[in-house]
Amino acid sequence: MATLQTLPQPTITQAHNVHEHAWLTESQHATSAGRLLYLRCACGTRRVDLQQHFDVPPEAVSRPLTPTR
Repeated sequence: MATLQTLPQPTITQAHNVHEHAWLTESQHATSAGRLLYLRCACGTRRVDLQQHFDVPPEAVSRPLTPTR
C-alpha cells in the first residue's frame, strides 16, 4: 500500500524594515504589450512594471523581490 507524504508549506515572513519603496528605473525596453520597466529600490528590492501606453501610468507585473542575505 502506497502512503502519501505531505510536504511542508513554505513560510512567508514580513520584512522588518517595511518602508515605501522609492522605485528607480534601471532599464526599460519596448515590447508588443508595451514598455517594460525594470525597477530597483535603494534597499535592493526589484520589480517589473508594464506601461501599455505612454499616457497611462505603469502597472506592476511582478511582486517586489527582496534579495536574501
